Amino acid sequence: MSGKGRVKVGVIGSQFAADIHAEAFRLMPDEAEVVAVASPTPGHAEKLAKKHDIPRVFTDYKQMLAEDDIEMVTIAAPNYLHARMTIDAANAGKHVVCEKPLCMTLEEADLMIETCKRKGVLLMYAEELFFAPKYVRAKQMADDGAFGKVYMVKQSEKHFGPHASWFWDVEQSGGGVFTDMGCHGIAFCYWFLDRPQIKSVYCQMATHVHGNKTRGEDNSICILEFADGAVGVVENSWARRGGMDDRIEVYGQGGVTYANLLMGNALPTYSEYGYGYAVEKAPATKGWTYPVFEELWNYGFPQEMHHFARCVRGKEEPQATGEDGRIVQEVLYAGYQSAGTGRKVDLPFRPEGVKIPIELWLNRNSQA
Repeated sequence: MSGKGRVKVGVIGSQFAADIHAEAFRLMPDEAEVVAVASPTPGHAEKLAKKHDIPRVFTDYKQMLAEDDIEMVTIAAPNYLHARMTIDAANAGKHVVCEKPLCMTLEEADLMIETCKRKGVLLMYAEELFFAPKYVRAKQMADDGAFGKVYMVKQSEKHFGPHASWFWDVEQSGGGVFTDMGCHGIAFCYWFLDRPQIKSVYCQMATHVHGNKTRGEDNSICILEFADGAVGVVENSWARRGGMDDRIEVYGQGGVTYANLLMGNALPTYSEYGYGYAVEKAPATKGWTYPVFEELWNYGFPQEMHHFARCVRGKEEPQATGEDGRIVQEVLYAGYQSAGTGRKVDLPFRPEGVKIPIELWLNRNSQA
């Protein structure tokens, strides 16, 4: 690997998240370029490569890892594959950007972090909310003292369910909406408050709409208590119709701010006929809709990947690390345990023999 010029990137995966990764690098091309994509699904990698002018295609990600010029890989595969792929990439000397959640278990998280450190490569956690412009601005104001001492932060992400079928299979995903999107809110509150110790987790969850396709929860509410007295509230749903909704609220002794990730960048639109694309997860475009513009930029994806590429070159220090992902993993454990028992769970929390986080909720009858 040259260590000069644009960082050469390989993408593992070929569907929704992989497409976002490739497009994010294309939007901010000065620091990195995607040179390869790997996916075992026939035709998928070729389709993504054609869309983004990616020169090399692989059906086996290990063959892609053998390419000498690739310096960094992004992992956009099902959750149960994250640990194995990260370890393989680290052993091949590649820096790693791993999609959320980091993995399935705390044992996997520890092994991923240890392997990357031992091999001298970066393990970067793909939490785009750390880079979403509105949310970054809210944190800047809080850090400047605009609200005095912040005592509560809320983050909410809701829509009607994920794109790929594997999300609905808890054996592949590890859980339902709390795993899929609660990880964002946990990381956001932790980051926004400058990573204080998390004292306890209380969570309620249920399956209201999608019980015919998943054992996972499709609605969850989580309360985080921090050592400094602040509270984080994380609300998530796969049961909300009408497309993506993503917002925050910040409350301090001297002020408050609200940010809606999409509505401030939408065009209120009425159409009798419908049209192409409005916003992520919106199923139809007839009637009143809110098509967005610069969607990936509003989410923070290009800024995130640009930052990670600069980290590979030593120009910046990672803002989202494997250690952040591990904290999120521990809270996921505690959240499912709390929902399963109906009680607050104190951290640190590391139960033995957990295969997938959601089993701590699915086994609730035996915990009663």
